[in-house]
Amino acid sequence: MTDVKIKRRCAVYTRKSSEEGLDQEFNSLHAQREACEAYIASQRSEGWVLVRDRYDDGGISGGTLDRPGLQRLLEDIEDGLVDVVVVYKIDRLSRSLADFAKLVEVFDRNGVTFVSVTQSFNTTTSMGRLTLNILLSFAQFEREVTAERIRDKVAASRKKGMWMGGVPPYGYRVENRKLVLDDERAEHVRWIFERFLEIGSGTELAREVAMRNMRTPRGNSVDKKHIYRMLNNRTYIGEAIHKGSSYPGEHDAIIDRKTWDRVHIILQESPRRRAARSRANTPALLKGLLYGPDGAAFSATHTRREGRLYRYYVSQTVLNHGAGSCPVGRVPAGKIEAAVIDQLRVVFRQPEIIAGTWKVARAHADDITEANARAALQQLDPLWDELFPAEQARIVTLLVERVDIGTGGLNVRLRVDGLGGLAREMLAGGIGEAA
Repeated sequence: MTDVKIKRRCAVYTRKSSEEGLDQEFNSLHAQREACEAYIASQRSEGWVLVRDRYDDGGISGGTLDRPGLQRLLEDIEDGLVDVVVVYKIDRLSRSLADFAKLVEVFDRNGVTFVSVTQSFNTTTSMGRLTLNILLSFAQFEREVTAERIRDKVAASRKKGMWMGGVPPYGYRVENRKLVLDDERAEHVRWIFERFLEIGSGTELAREVAMRNMRTPRGNSVDKKHIYRMLNNRTYIGEAIHKGSSYPGEHDAIIDRKTWDRVHIILQESPRRRAARSRANTPALLKGLLYGPDGAAFSATHTRREGRLYRYYVSQTVLNHGAGSCPVGRVPAGKIEAAVIDQLRVVFRQPEIIAGTWKVARAHADDITEANARAALQQLDPLWDELFPAEQARIVTLLVERVDIGTGGLNVRLRVDGLGGLAREMLAGGIGEAA
C-alpha cells in the first residue's frame, strides 16, 4: 500500500529594503526566490508544490506591513490558497516583533506554516516558535541599533554644518548634498529683511510680497507666518540647526549678522509697541482725503519742538495765499484722525450700513449672510488699535471717499462698495494681528 502525501501549496515571499539594483537582470529578489524554490523542490516528497503567483516587494522597508506584495499574500491566505509561506530569511517578512505577531495570528487562523530556508524551523512546533521569537527579537534590536546609528550620524553631520536633506530654505538650492545660493531668491530674502526693518510689520510685508508673486519652495504663497519663519531662520546667517542648537554651516550666508540683530531687536518688541512706533513714522492717515470749506485739499506736515513731533494738516489755500485766507487753515492731525475713526466706528454699528454692506458683499459671494457682515464690521472696532499705520491707512482709503471739514465740524463720505470689500476680506481672514 502506497502512502499518499497531502499536497502543500507553497508561496514564496521576497523583499528588498532599497531600490538599488532592482533594475538589474538578476537582483536580490531573484536570488531569494531561487533559494526558496530550490528548498520547495527538495521537499517535493512531502507533497510541497510551488504556487506560481509572485509575492515580491522591492524597495520597501520591513518596518511596515503596508506592502503590496505582502497584502496580496495575506489575501490569498485568507482565501485558503496557500498552505506554506517560504522566505529566504525571517527579516524579509518582518523586522518588527509586534508586526510578526500579527502575521502569525493570520497564519495560525488559516493553518498556514511559516518556513525560513536559511534558518531551519517552522511555526508548527514549540521549538520553532521559540526560535522565531528569539530571531525576531534580534532582528528588531538590529533595526533599532541601525536607526540610532543613523540618528547619531545625522546629528554629527549637522554639528559639522552639513546639509542633511529636506526642503531647502527659500533662497537656497541643493547641489551635491550642499546648500548653494539661488541668486534671484537670495535677493528676495535680503529685500524681505531690509523691508521689515523699514516697516516693522509682517502683515504689511506679506501684502507687498504677495504683489511680487513670491512662492515658497513647495509652490505656496509666502504668507505672514512664512515670513516670520524666514526672519527667524538662522540658516540665512550661515548656521546649521539641529534640535534647537546652532552650529557653523558649510553654506554661504544670505543675511549679515548686523542686519539679523537689527531685525531681532524689532521682533523682541510686542506688536502693539511696534505698531505705535511705526505709527509715529507713518502719520498721514487722511492723505488725499481731507478738504476744507473752500474745496481746497489739505496736506500733511509736521514740526518738532523740544524733541517732540507735532503733526498737522494744512490747507493748500493757506500754503499758497498765507494765514487767514481760509476759515479752517490748519488742524492737529491726531485730533482730526481720531474724529474720523470715531465716526467710522459709529458707522460700523448702524443697521442700514450693515445691511448695505451685506448687499454689496453678497454680490461677490452669495454665501455671506447679514449676520456675517455684522460680525465682520464689529470685529474691526477692537482690532483697529492693533493694526499698523500702513494697514490703517489702507482701510481708511478703502472705506472713505472724502472728508470735508468746516467751522461747524466735519462730514465723512463713505464708499459702500469699500465696506463690502472690507467685510469679505475680514471673513476671509485677510486682516489680522498687527504683527
